[in-house]
Amino acid sequence: MVRRFCFACLSLCLVAFAPVDATAQSPRLAAFVDSIASEYIEAGTLAGMSVGVVQGSETLLMGTYGHADLEWDVPMPRNAIHEIGSVTKQFTSVAVLMLWQQGKIDLDADMSTYLPEFDTQGRAVTVRRLMDHTSGIKGYTEMGSFGTLATQDLSRDTLLALVGAEPFDFEPGTALIYNNSGFFLLGLIIEKVSGQSYSDYLEQNVFPKAAMDDSSYCSNSVVLKNRAHGYQASQRGLQRAPYLNHHWPYAAGSLCSTVGDLIAWNRALHGGEVLPEEAYRLLVTPEPLEDGTTLRYAKGITQHVGPGGPMIGHGGGINGFLSESRYYTEEDAIVVVLVNTTGPANPAGIANAIGRHLFGDAADPVAGSYPGDLADLVGEFTGAARGRTMTARVAVDGEGRLTVVTQARGGAQPVEFLEGTTFFRGTTRYTFDMEGNAPTRLRLDHVGGHYVLEARE
Repeated sequence: MVRRFCFACLSLCLVAFAPVDATAQSPRLAAFVDSIASEYIEAGTLAGMSVGVVQGSETLLMGTYGHADLEWDVPMPRNAIHEIGSVTKQFTSVAVLMLWQQGKIDLDADMSTYLPEFDTQGRAVTVRRLMDHTSGIKGYTEMGSFGTLATQDLSRDTLLALVGAEPFDFEPGTALIYNNSGFFLLGLIIEKVSGQSYSDYLEQNVFPKAAMDDSSYCSNSVVLKNRAHGYQASQRGLQRAPYLNHHWPYAAGSLCSTVGDLIAWNRALHGGEVLPEEAYRLLVTPEPLEDGTTLRYAKGITQHVGPGGPMIGHGGGINGFLSESRYYTEEDAIVVVLVNTTGPANPAGIANAIGRHLFGDAADPVAGSYPGDLADLVGEFTGAARGRTMTARVAVDGEGRLTVVTQARGGAQPVEFLEGTTFFRGTTRYTFDMEGNAPTRLRLDHVGGHYVLEARE
């Protein structure tokens, strides 16, 4: 969701609460996470953090650090309520699949079946395509007009009209650009077919599956005990996050939860207590593009191999809050990191560090030698990316390595050969579509996006 940075200067101190189930904890892991949290907090770039790590039935860590409220010097409570941003999306997808099981939603139906008022501009967009960001519909959080709308209390039809008037980023099913509009639309479909508000449907049908008693739809006015306040980091320190009306993040990012509730959710979801097997597999299994290209983003949740091993999870970002919730499938482990500051303390990076610390780094694919001539791949490629047009420049450096530059001010990044015409760097994949010896397009897959960039002559 939208992040806005402001400026102020505040001093911070580190506070670590006594963890839940302390006797079951890993002192080594606790010290490791303490060192990460203290570095950010002492640098004045993080207000507070909540972390939970469990493996099987064992709690390895339940810890809190810093402050829930800086003005009143309130330490972060161990059951602190955070805004979880786009971690919301998997709950929306679960609600859709519950209604699919009941025969109330057809995943392959055109979304106009349920929302005829939205202008699809003559294109067929299935419900399924809304769930994995392959619809091509413009993301509303990347639209300039959303900055004005974000603080207002207007009918949601206002946003439908604004998004419906925007050109599609690509034809449905031909690429993946992360898109909050799709989940906004899914929230409206849930309301239309269930006859309930989105928040009521989740509170009555989804949260009870995991006994998530401290989770709810975020409110700008309701008083919630133990709710953390959000902050923004900048070069001049921290300031309260700017106002965002929770009318708009909606089914794409408006849920509030705790580390304990999200651990319970992961246990229930991946333990078969939320969805039956068929629906669960639909949720977590990425589907191909129209041309058969494999993705790694499923339906409001990703499934891929990252630091620590194979995982299923998602992150989130909203004004003043960042989040990461993931399940390590081979280790039967859950890692949840929630921070009440948008800034350099990145929960995904912290979760990666925890995964490496506990399970080691997942082995990189075995790099080989490209059987063709790397010089054939050199060129410039351009196409739609999230909120912008992306240009990738491919070259061969002085050491004979293929390199890719995707930012105007970024340096050339060497990539390694994987297979066919696919190269990799970390978790990002670069695949060249070829006609003879000439590349016609470059596919850039970074798990949460699959951009199709056309070759420029």
